[in-house]
Amino acid sequence: MSTILVVDDELSMREFLKILLEKEGYQAVTASDGEKALKAMEMQEFDLVISDIRMPGMGGLELLDAAKKAAPDLPFIMITAFASPEDAVQAMKHGAYDYITKPFKLSEIKAIITSAIAGQTVEAKNANATPRHDYANIIGDSPEMRNIFDQIDRIAPTHANVLIIGESGTGKELVAQAIHQKSRGAQNNFVPITCNAIPESLFESELFGHMKGSFTGASSNKIGLFELANNGSAFLDEIGELTPLIQTKLLRVLQEREFKRVGDTKTIKVNVRIISATNRDLEQEILEKRFREDLFYRLAVVPIRMPPLRERKGDVPLLVNHFLKKYSKTFEKDAPQLSSYAMEVLMSYDFPGNVRELENIIERGVALSTSNIILPESLTLSTQRRTTPEQDGSGNAIFTMPSEEELFDLGLEKVTSRFEKKMIELALKKADNSKMKAAELLKISFRSIRYKVKKYDIL
Repeated sequence: MSTILVVDDELSMREFLKILLEKEGYQAVTASDGEKALKAMEMQEFDLVISDIRMPGMGGLELLDAAKKAAPDLPFIMITAFASPEDAVQAMKHGAYDYITKPFKLSEIKAIITSAIAGQTVEAKNANATPRHDYANIIGDSPEMRNIFDQIDRIAPTHANVLIIGESGTGKELVAQAIHQKSRGAQNNFVPITCNAIPESLFESELFGHMKGSFTGASSNKIGLFELANNGSAFLDEIGELTPLIQTKLLRVLQEREFKRVGDTKTIKVNVRIISATNRDLEQEILEKRFREDLFYRLAVVPIRMPPLRERKGDVPLLVNHFLKKYSKTFEKDAPQLSSYAMEVLMSYDFPGNVRELENIIERGVALSTSNIILPESLTLSTQRRTTPEQDGSGNAIFTMPSEEELFDLGLEKVTSRFEKKMIELALKKADNSKMKAAELLKISFRSIRYKVKKYDIL
């Protein structure tokens, strides 16, 4: 049973929260001011503190600062008056888990409490847990990623060629590395080859090597990448970019398991596992005669589809936590936290750039953070540029896309804010000013729209 400390100078609020918490199965302890709360914390451990911000004597922010010195991981939910959102922002910057404004709905505070307690449980579990497997830094615990891990475990011990299909930024190379690390040839080389980065005129030389004097500039013998990967794995990234000529030469190597260096007559036999990856639909490429069908079947003995991040949103908090720790070390900063509102913004975003984009967002947020909390306005999300004005049901333009010159004059944050504010105003208008209905139209939470309405001073 989790124990929660309630701190408020109003007796009615303390009693109300105590009754609510005990009804929800928590143990509740109350204190009328900050000093009494600190004494209570010396006497026993708490899983969560719910505190008013403005109280006589030691206020909520002072209590938060003092408590964090002794118990830095103890989550605080701060209660603030509706008219003082700046207090809430200060609380978040001081390290509060979240805040709620008076008057609040029961469902709202229950959800925040559940989230805060669950966050503590997950952190403790993660701190004590031993990883079941090593998946080459692949972060994920969603059903979609557990399926990927199962496929890696089944495929890795075999020598079957693998084709990894997925959008850019989904982690295809990490999966290839994991397959190699769990394969029988793990002690040998894993050689990555980016197919679209090598000019066609040099591709054969890079892949198979060459002999001295075989062409202009060949001043010495060179071992090719396939030879380097012998008894190990060759990772052919962007395989869909290969030209027809190179496709033909690669097919022969896959069939015969042998090749000749450019300018040599000697045949070299190799035992290489081919792991390839593409963000293209190769079956469609085959229909349009741009990719060889026989090569496809040689490469895709076992196909793996990497899910885009929008299909595994449950992994976003894990990834965020991983990148926060990673970049706090990189920039030599104390690891900041992501506010729950900022997390909601990320959870409602589609991530066209997938995990790579999320990493970039968090890296930028940590680099630019000036406190231990990252708020929604610190997140820079991409916007889709539209070439024509959006229209409502009557054919009237909703907004006009600025010119390219205007876009760069405004800057990304202002453009994003302008479009976001307009969308919220339109949704509220369509929903007859009902925030709940507008949130449903925008596919965001009620708390998110409430935050944004305040942020943009709408209504």
